Amino acid sequence: MTERRTLPVPDGLDGLRLDAALARLFGFSRTTAAALVDGGGVAVDGTARGRSDRVLAGSWLEVEMPAPVAAPTAAPEPVPGLTVVHADDDIVVIDKPVGVAAHPSPGWEGPTVVQGVAAMGHRLSTSGPAERQGVVHRLDVGTTGLMVLAKSERAYTVLKDAFKQRTVDKRYAALVQGHPDPTRGTIDAPIDRHPGSDWKFAVVAGGRPSVTHYDTVEAFRSATLLDIKLETGRTHQIRVHLAAVRHPLVGDITYGADPTLSARLRLGRQWLHAARLGFTHPGTGEWVEFASPYPDDLARALALVAD
Repeated sequence: MTERRTLPVPDGLDGLRLDAALARLFGFSRTTAAALVDGGGVAVDGTARGRSDRVLAGSWLEVEMPAPVAAPTAAPEPVPGLTVVHADDDIVVIDKPVGVAAHPSPGWEGPTVVQGVAAMGHRLSTSGPAERQGVVHRLDVGTTGLMVLAKSERAYTVLKDAFKQRTVDKRYAALVQGHPDPTRGTIDAPIDRHPGSDWKFAVVAGGRPSVTHYDTVEAFRSATLLDIKLETGRTHQIRVHLAAVRHPLVGDITYGADPTLSARLRLGRQWLHAARLGFTHPGTGEWVEFASPYPDDLARALALVAD
């Protein structure tokens, strides 16, 4: 039986397009929200509206909720290139290669960290959704580097809270186009889904608070190597923030990088690597830190841009 939900439009969604408001309110993708509106499954104050119509705070939404899509199971499967940096009874820290997602999800048929770690014999925490058990933070498919996963239930709770409270030290190496001015600074700009794309994000008024700190490591003729510390962990945050200040990540064609430079550096993805990770160990209470060297494709591109 289809579930019908009736609720007022919250103040924070006032003025948004109907499809964007539905996506924010229920966690739908913009594609799902648009299809729901187009199919007549949504009414505003008792009247059918178009997907681009703006909603007003306090208006009543009536929504025929779509049937849930079951996420793929995380069956163990070896993942080439996935390495374990550290493992104990509470956590496993891995170095993620490019082309690997953090966990299974609808529409993704490639390898995942969760499946790879399970194939290595590590039993992850059962907390969280079945397909994301043990996952306390994520990296983009095209981003390499360090991730920590929880093995014990206590570790899952402690680490999730640590990421929420922003006590985890996440450091990324990023090669960006041009030369940021100032050479050291903070980008504080809200991020939400791109108003014109279901799979991109953008700096959007009223989006989720997002803070990125950067510092120049080395400047080259056409690019700059940055050390980046994340205060928040939004999807595509570094990519969006650097593109917003007109210094997109080298190789990040999705967010405006120069394809000519990407081709010259033989780079098929964004130059972004989760190089260092520090946090209070959930079992011992001690501060621990881990580091990851640049993978071959990023090291090669860096050598070429410095030549």
